[in-house]
Amino acid sequence: MAPNGNHNQESSIRDLIDQKKQKRNISNYTEKSIPVILFLFAAVSVLTTIGIVYTLLTETISFFQAVPIVEFFTGTVLRPLSQDPEFGVLPLINGTIISSLIAMLVAGPIGIMTAVYLSEYASDKVRRILKPVLEVLAGIPTIVYGFFAFTFVTPMLEYIIPSIGATNILSPGLVMGVMIIPMIASLSEDAMTSVPNAMREGALALGATKLETTFRVVIPAALSGIIASFVLGISRAIGETMIVTIASGSSKNFTFDVTQSMQTMTAYIVEVSGGEAPAGSTIYYSLYAVAMTLFVFTLIMNLLARYISRKFREEY
Repeated sequence: MAPNGNHNQESSIRDLIDQKKQKRNISNYTEKSIPVILFLFAAVSVLTTIGIVYTLLTETISFFQAVPIVEFFTGTVLRPLSQDPEFGVLPLINGTIISSLIAMLVAGPIGIMTAVYLSEYASDKVRRILKPVLEVLAGIPTIVYGFFAFTFVTPMLEYIIPSIGATNILSPGLVMGVMIIPMIASLSEDAMTSVPNAMREGALALGATKLETTFRVVIPAALSGIIASFVLGISRAIGETMIVTIASGSSKNFTFDVTQSMQTMTAYIVEVSGGEAPAGSTIYYSLYAVAMTLFVFTLIMNLLARYISRKFREEY
């Protein structure tokens, strides 16, 4: 009986060894496959970006074969559907910049003051209530903001500015500012909260008031994050589509009068992609030229945000 017992024991040990080897092989295979899988996931975004840029470039080149690039970037008249079409992009750039500036004039001061209150003055209980409520604004669909600008803000502005048009660039600019407030306030508040309390306590110990500590110590220390939030806010305003499409109209005016109707680059893309432009026509290719211009604008703003963050970053 003893030999059989030893044989069974050796078989059990051998089985355990084989099972551990099998588990080890599976574990090694999993460890080797995980980096490959993660790389494939990471490559999706890179390949998507490359595909977008490639599509924009090829179609934009087709457009510039029909329209001189100098005429496109210096022309002040945009009449794509006329018998004698002109493709000057300056009216679109002008409308995009003006609407973005109006938005930042609203979102900048309100956002930074909201961040100062949440970071330096609000109690924990108030902060837990106000911050989620503020961030609800970021979750409202932009088409709702667009109809709000067209049906509520514009009629209100008519009482203040009787000469304002039914569609204008001022109304969507103001509403875009409201939409951007949560972004600036949240990012700026995070930057201020990350400033060490030792700096606040040191300033207060030297006799500084709460307000002086906030504006002379906390805000300069968090400047990189605050400026980055402003730049990202501008990028968000430049890329906004539905608000300006609904409330600013489709008039391609090259003017600086904010009470007049203007069209932004995103609104023009919506108009052209609506089906009026036959595929392969010059106006069809102009969609990609404007989209490429918008892509470059947004890319520059994002690179500027990264540069500013690195330039003014404080190390603690």
